[in-house]
Amino acid sequence: MATATEQLAKLQDIETYQELNWTGTFDEYLDIVRENPRVTRTAWRRLYDMVISHGVEEYTDNRKKVQHYGFFDDPFEDGRDAIFGMDITLMKLVNTFKSAAFGFGTDKRIILLHGPVGSAKSTIARLLKKGLESYSRNPEGAIYTFDWLLDPEDPSKVTPCPLNEDPLHLIPLEWRAKAIAELGLDNEDTDFRIPIKGELNPACRLRFNMLLERYEGDWGKVMKHVRVRRFVFSEADRIGIGTFQPKDEKNQDSTELTGDINYRLIAEYGSDSDPRAFNFDGEFCVANRGIIEFVEVLKLDVAFLYDLLGATQEHKIKPKKFPQTDIDEVIIGHTNEAEYQRLLSNEYMEALRDRTIKIDVPYITKLSQEVKIYRKDFGQSSDRVRGIHVAPHTLEVAAMWAVATRLEVPKKHDLTVLQKLKLYDGKTLPGYTQDNVRELRKETEREGLEGISPRYIQDKISNALASEKGGRYINPFLVMNELESGLKSHSLINDEELKQRYRVLLNEVRREYEDIVKNEVQRAISADEEAISRLCANYIDNVKAYTQKERVKNAFTGQAEDPDERLMRSIEEKIDIPENRKEDFRREIMNYIGALAIEGKKFDFRTNERLHKALEAKLFEDQKDTIKLTTLVSNVVDRETQEKIEVVKQRLIDNYGYNEESATDVLNYVASIFARGDAKERSE
Repeated sequence: MATATEQLAKLQDIETYQELNWTGTFDEYLDIVRENPRVTRTAWRRLYDMVISHGVEEYTDNRKKVQHYGFFDDPFEDGRDAIFGMDITLMKLVNTFKSAAFGFGTDKRIILLHGPVGSAKSTIARLLKKGLESYSRNPEGAIYTFDWLLDPEDPSKVTPCPLNEDPLHLIPLEWRAKAIAELGLDNEDTDFRIPIKGELNPACRLRFNMLLERYEGDWGKVMKHVRVRRFVFSEADRIGIGTFQPKDEKNQDSTELTGDINYRLIAEYGSDSDPRAFNFDGEFCVANRGIIEFVEVLKLDVAFLYDLLGATQEHKIKPKKFPQTDIDEVIIGHTNEAEYQRLLSNEYMEALRDRTIKIDVPYITKLSQEVKIYRKDFGQSSDRVRGIHVAPHTLEVAAMWAVATRLEVPKKHDLTVLQKLKLYDGKTLPGYTQDNVRELRKETEREGLEGISPRYIQDKISNALASEKGGRYINPFLVMNELESGLKSHSLINDEELKQRYRVLLNEVRREYEDIVKNEVQRAISADEEAISRLCANYIDNVKAYTQKERVKNAFTGQAEDPDERLMRSIEEKIDIPENRKEDFRREIMNYIGALAIEGKKFDFRTNERLHKALEAKLFEDQKDTIKLTTLVSNVVDRETQEKIEVVKQRLIDNYGYNEESATDVLNYVASIFARGDAKERSE
């Protein structure tokens, strides 16, 4: 019987391990380059190719073509770091990558992600690093470097290239272009050209020159001391991916970026200017051929900025006591609004501003996209919920308030913030077109750069989940109460006037939720398809008689009667058809039925959304009294009413995602609304 260790060992993929740790001669590497020249790509080109490799979809948003990159759905961890609602922002970012990949100038710039707290700047950077790690493990993302064999007969005596440089750097720069052409490595049939820039770092240059001297200038013999190997990017192992985070000013040292002297080796090599006695382990060195992320980049000390500017513009760093050293890496930083404003007001930062491409990363302003953030964390399939039922619309209500706080008040006096929110989310409103939506966006100045962050919403939903008030489930009111109470101690909002504005918006969201559940219960009550069908047939018979100036046969008495104007108007009023438009609407319905008949089709009320809505509303009004929903607020409910209520409750559970408890509560809540309405009518 196999031991536990032997069982676990079978899980390992030996072939993949050997492939990722391939080693060979310089000649074998040249064969690889002939077959696939893209292994020599610059860091920018590799990053761009990596993003594109996950697919691109194009769609139209407000008559503007937008591209969605599958990479930002986070295919590596099942959407854990997926970016929602930022396709336009990400399109600008990827276009910058493309420009840099083809050497159009942006490869000499710092990418600065700028936006409010919690707008996914760090997530974008983390996803790019994670993507490069995965890409370097795939055949299409393979990348190679080299080691120095101190003794070709003893492979164990080896010194790796400290910057993981491309083995082609071993070809002297002055005859590299000619060598590439003669070897047939420069394929004119593709859009790819092998980069010929970059020289050996000081440590490799010293070893190269020492070997060249030993072999009296015979470059071919020097290459016998070179072992090429494949490597993979790894942030954990500090290979190809670097991250730098500013610390306290007293503890900051620019050698963290460029490396420092190894004092232990000075005694061995006799000088602190011998590159073999230098640790090329600064973040710039570690990230060579990959990516380096600067967390809160604008908090860097001025001494760091000089290194940053050189690394950006010249693609070189200046290690202590050594000449400028070539690097090839993507530099990406992120900062918040306050730090960026300080940059703009600091005249000593002009050089940095000039070398920066700012990509605004605003908050999401589309409700449907904002909801996705919270469903990922708190949806019923999430581990965080742990069996607690999240009532329908709980996450939507929280998202609605968050998005509303980020929107600027419309300049059109007849448009509310919540109406604007619906337009942005693709809903239609009378009198507004897609062109109007584009105008609304253009007239804003800082929309999406201010407001409530997703983190605040996530924290308050977590509080509601942890609260004992909710019992086995949470509902929108528990969350809205948490959102409102949290404003008192919100660390980023000190303006009482702004807090009051947010409270007003929350009240508007409450009223919106009230309408939503009223309509939902209405649909559950009037979900009897047969009853709707009968009501529709009755309405159509009366409309037909009205438009053709005929009489209607009463199904019970058999007598011919005038069309039932009261019935027709009671339905039409549910969808706001005014008295002076009723004839047009009725003719429209009959023309529609006639057109279907010509095509050999039968009229179905479900195909006419407005009429369907009106019929549901009318049926609800008729059945509301028979079900006596308002009696739910009392303790006395007769058996017949209780049976009808149970049917409605089951529809809420089956069709709308409620459970027993939340369905009961929402029915009680809607019943109380009707009770208030009835009481108001009696008082009037």
